[in-house]
Amino acid sequence: MKFVDEAVIDVAAGNGGAGCVSFRREKYIPFGGPDGGDGGRGGSAVAVADPSLNTLVDYRYARRHEAANGEPGRGSDQFGAAGRDVELRMPIGTIVRDLGTGQVLAELMQAGERVVLAKGGDGGFGNLHYKSSTNRSPRQKTPGWPGEQRKLQLELRLLADVGLLGMPNAGKSTLISVISNARPKIADYPFTTLHPNLGVVRAGPSRSFVVADIPGLIEGAAEGAGLGHHFLRHLRRTRLLWHVIDVAPLDAAVDPVRQAKAVLAELRKYDEELYRKPRWLVLNKIDMIKPVRRDGLAREIARRLRWKGPVFQVSALAREGLKPLVESTWQHLDAARTERAAAPGVRFAQN
Repeated sequence: MKFVDEAVIDVAAGNGGAGCVSFRREKYIPFGGPDGGDGGRGGSAVAVADPSLNTLVDYRYARRHEAANGEPGRGSDQFGAAGRDVELRMPIGTIVRDLGTGQVLAELMQAGERVVLAKGGDGGFGNLHYKSSTNRSPRQKTPGWPGEQRKLQLELRLLADVGLLGMPNAGKSTLISVISNARPKIADYPFTTLHPNLGVVRAGPSRSFVVADIPGLIEGAAEGAGLGHHFLRHLRRTRLLWHVIDVAPLDAAVDPVRQAKAVLAELRKYDEELYRKPRWLVLNKIDMIKPVRRDGLAREIARRLRWKGPVFQVSALAREGLKPLVESTWQHLDAARTERAAAPGVRFAQN
């Protein structure tokens, strides 16, 4: 299935049905009085969070979504039926904005969550509505109210605990395929990953977290080089970033530290808040470095980056050093979860 994380759609709620002017006419009842019913309300456009979806591809081609109009009122005290709502099923993590005002109308974060995007118009009043002791035979009625119409921008941001950051061919896809159930495309050329991948990592019984792998960043991404900054939005909801660095590039002239600095510079250009998220260094492909040189190389990379945070030496291909990385990540996320749960006024959903 094609991965689509942006779409623009038009939604139109249904119009309310018109009220009815009618009088009861039956044999032996010469003055039956008014019996015109009200019109039914129009249907609404409703967004529904569906956990079975992971892309907005359905809205790339179906741009117009309309709810049904309400039925008009009829005689014999019959009110019009309400129009059927139109349900727009969207992946969890979708943000819905009004394209005209820029206002965020919905942010779907829980399965089954429902948000009205465009409200249907109310039905008009029939003459039965105007009956009173002084107005015995009213002939007033009102038309139905129009439903709301909006042009909406849909933006999908994946829900993940950990995000993978790094240059193309740093080994991010191999890493997520080894530690999780994700099966991304892996090949020996740059930009193998063309869209984000999610994987669930099992750290133990009832202990798991979600990792997101996005296409690699290169220098000049802010100007559109490579795949640009397009997929960085999927890291905004993460609580921890793994900065994956290839310590054994095939080209000896390539400097891993310079590449790491370029990635951080592009991250900062995109979003200062994302740049300041907790971030760990994950030095990948250590199986290609002699054991006696590994610790010294790790210290040198940390020194040149002026890095004070955690550093992990792993080999995704040889499956070395992965257990400490996964276990430390779980402990970090669990501590953050406990801290947020203890904060007053904050409700934190358990995994």
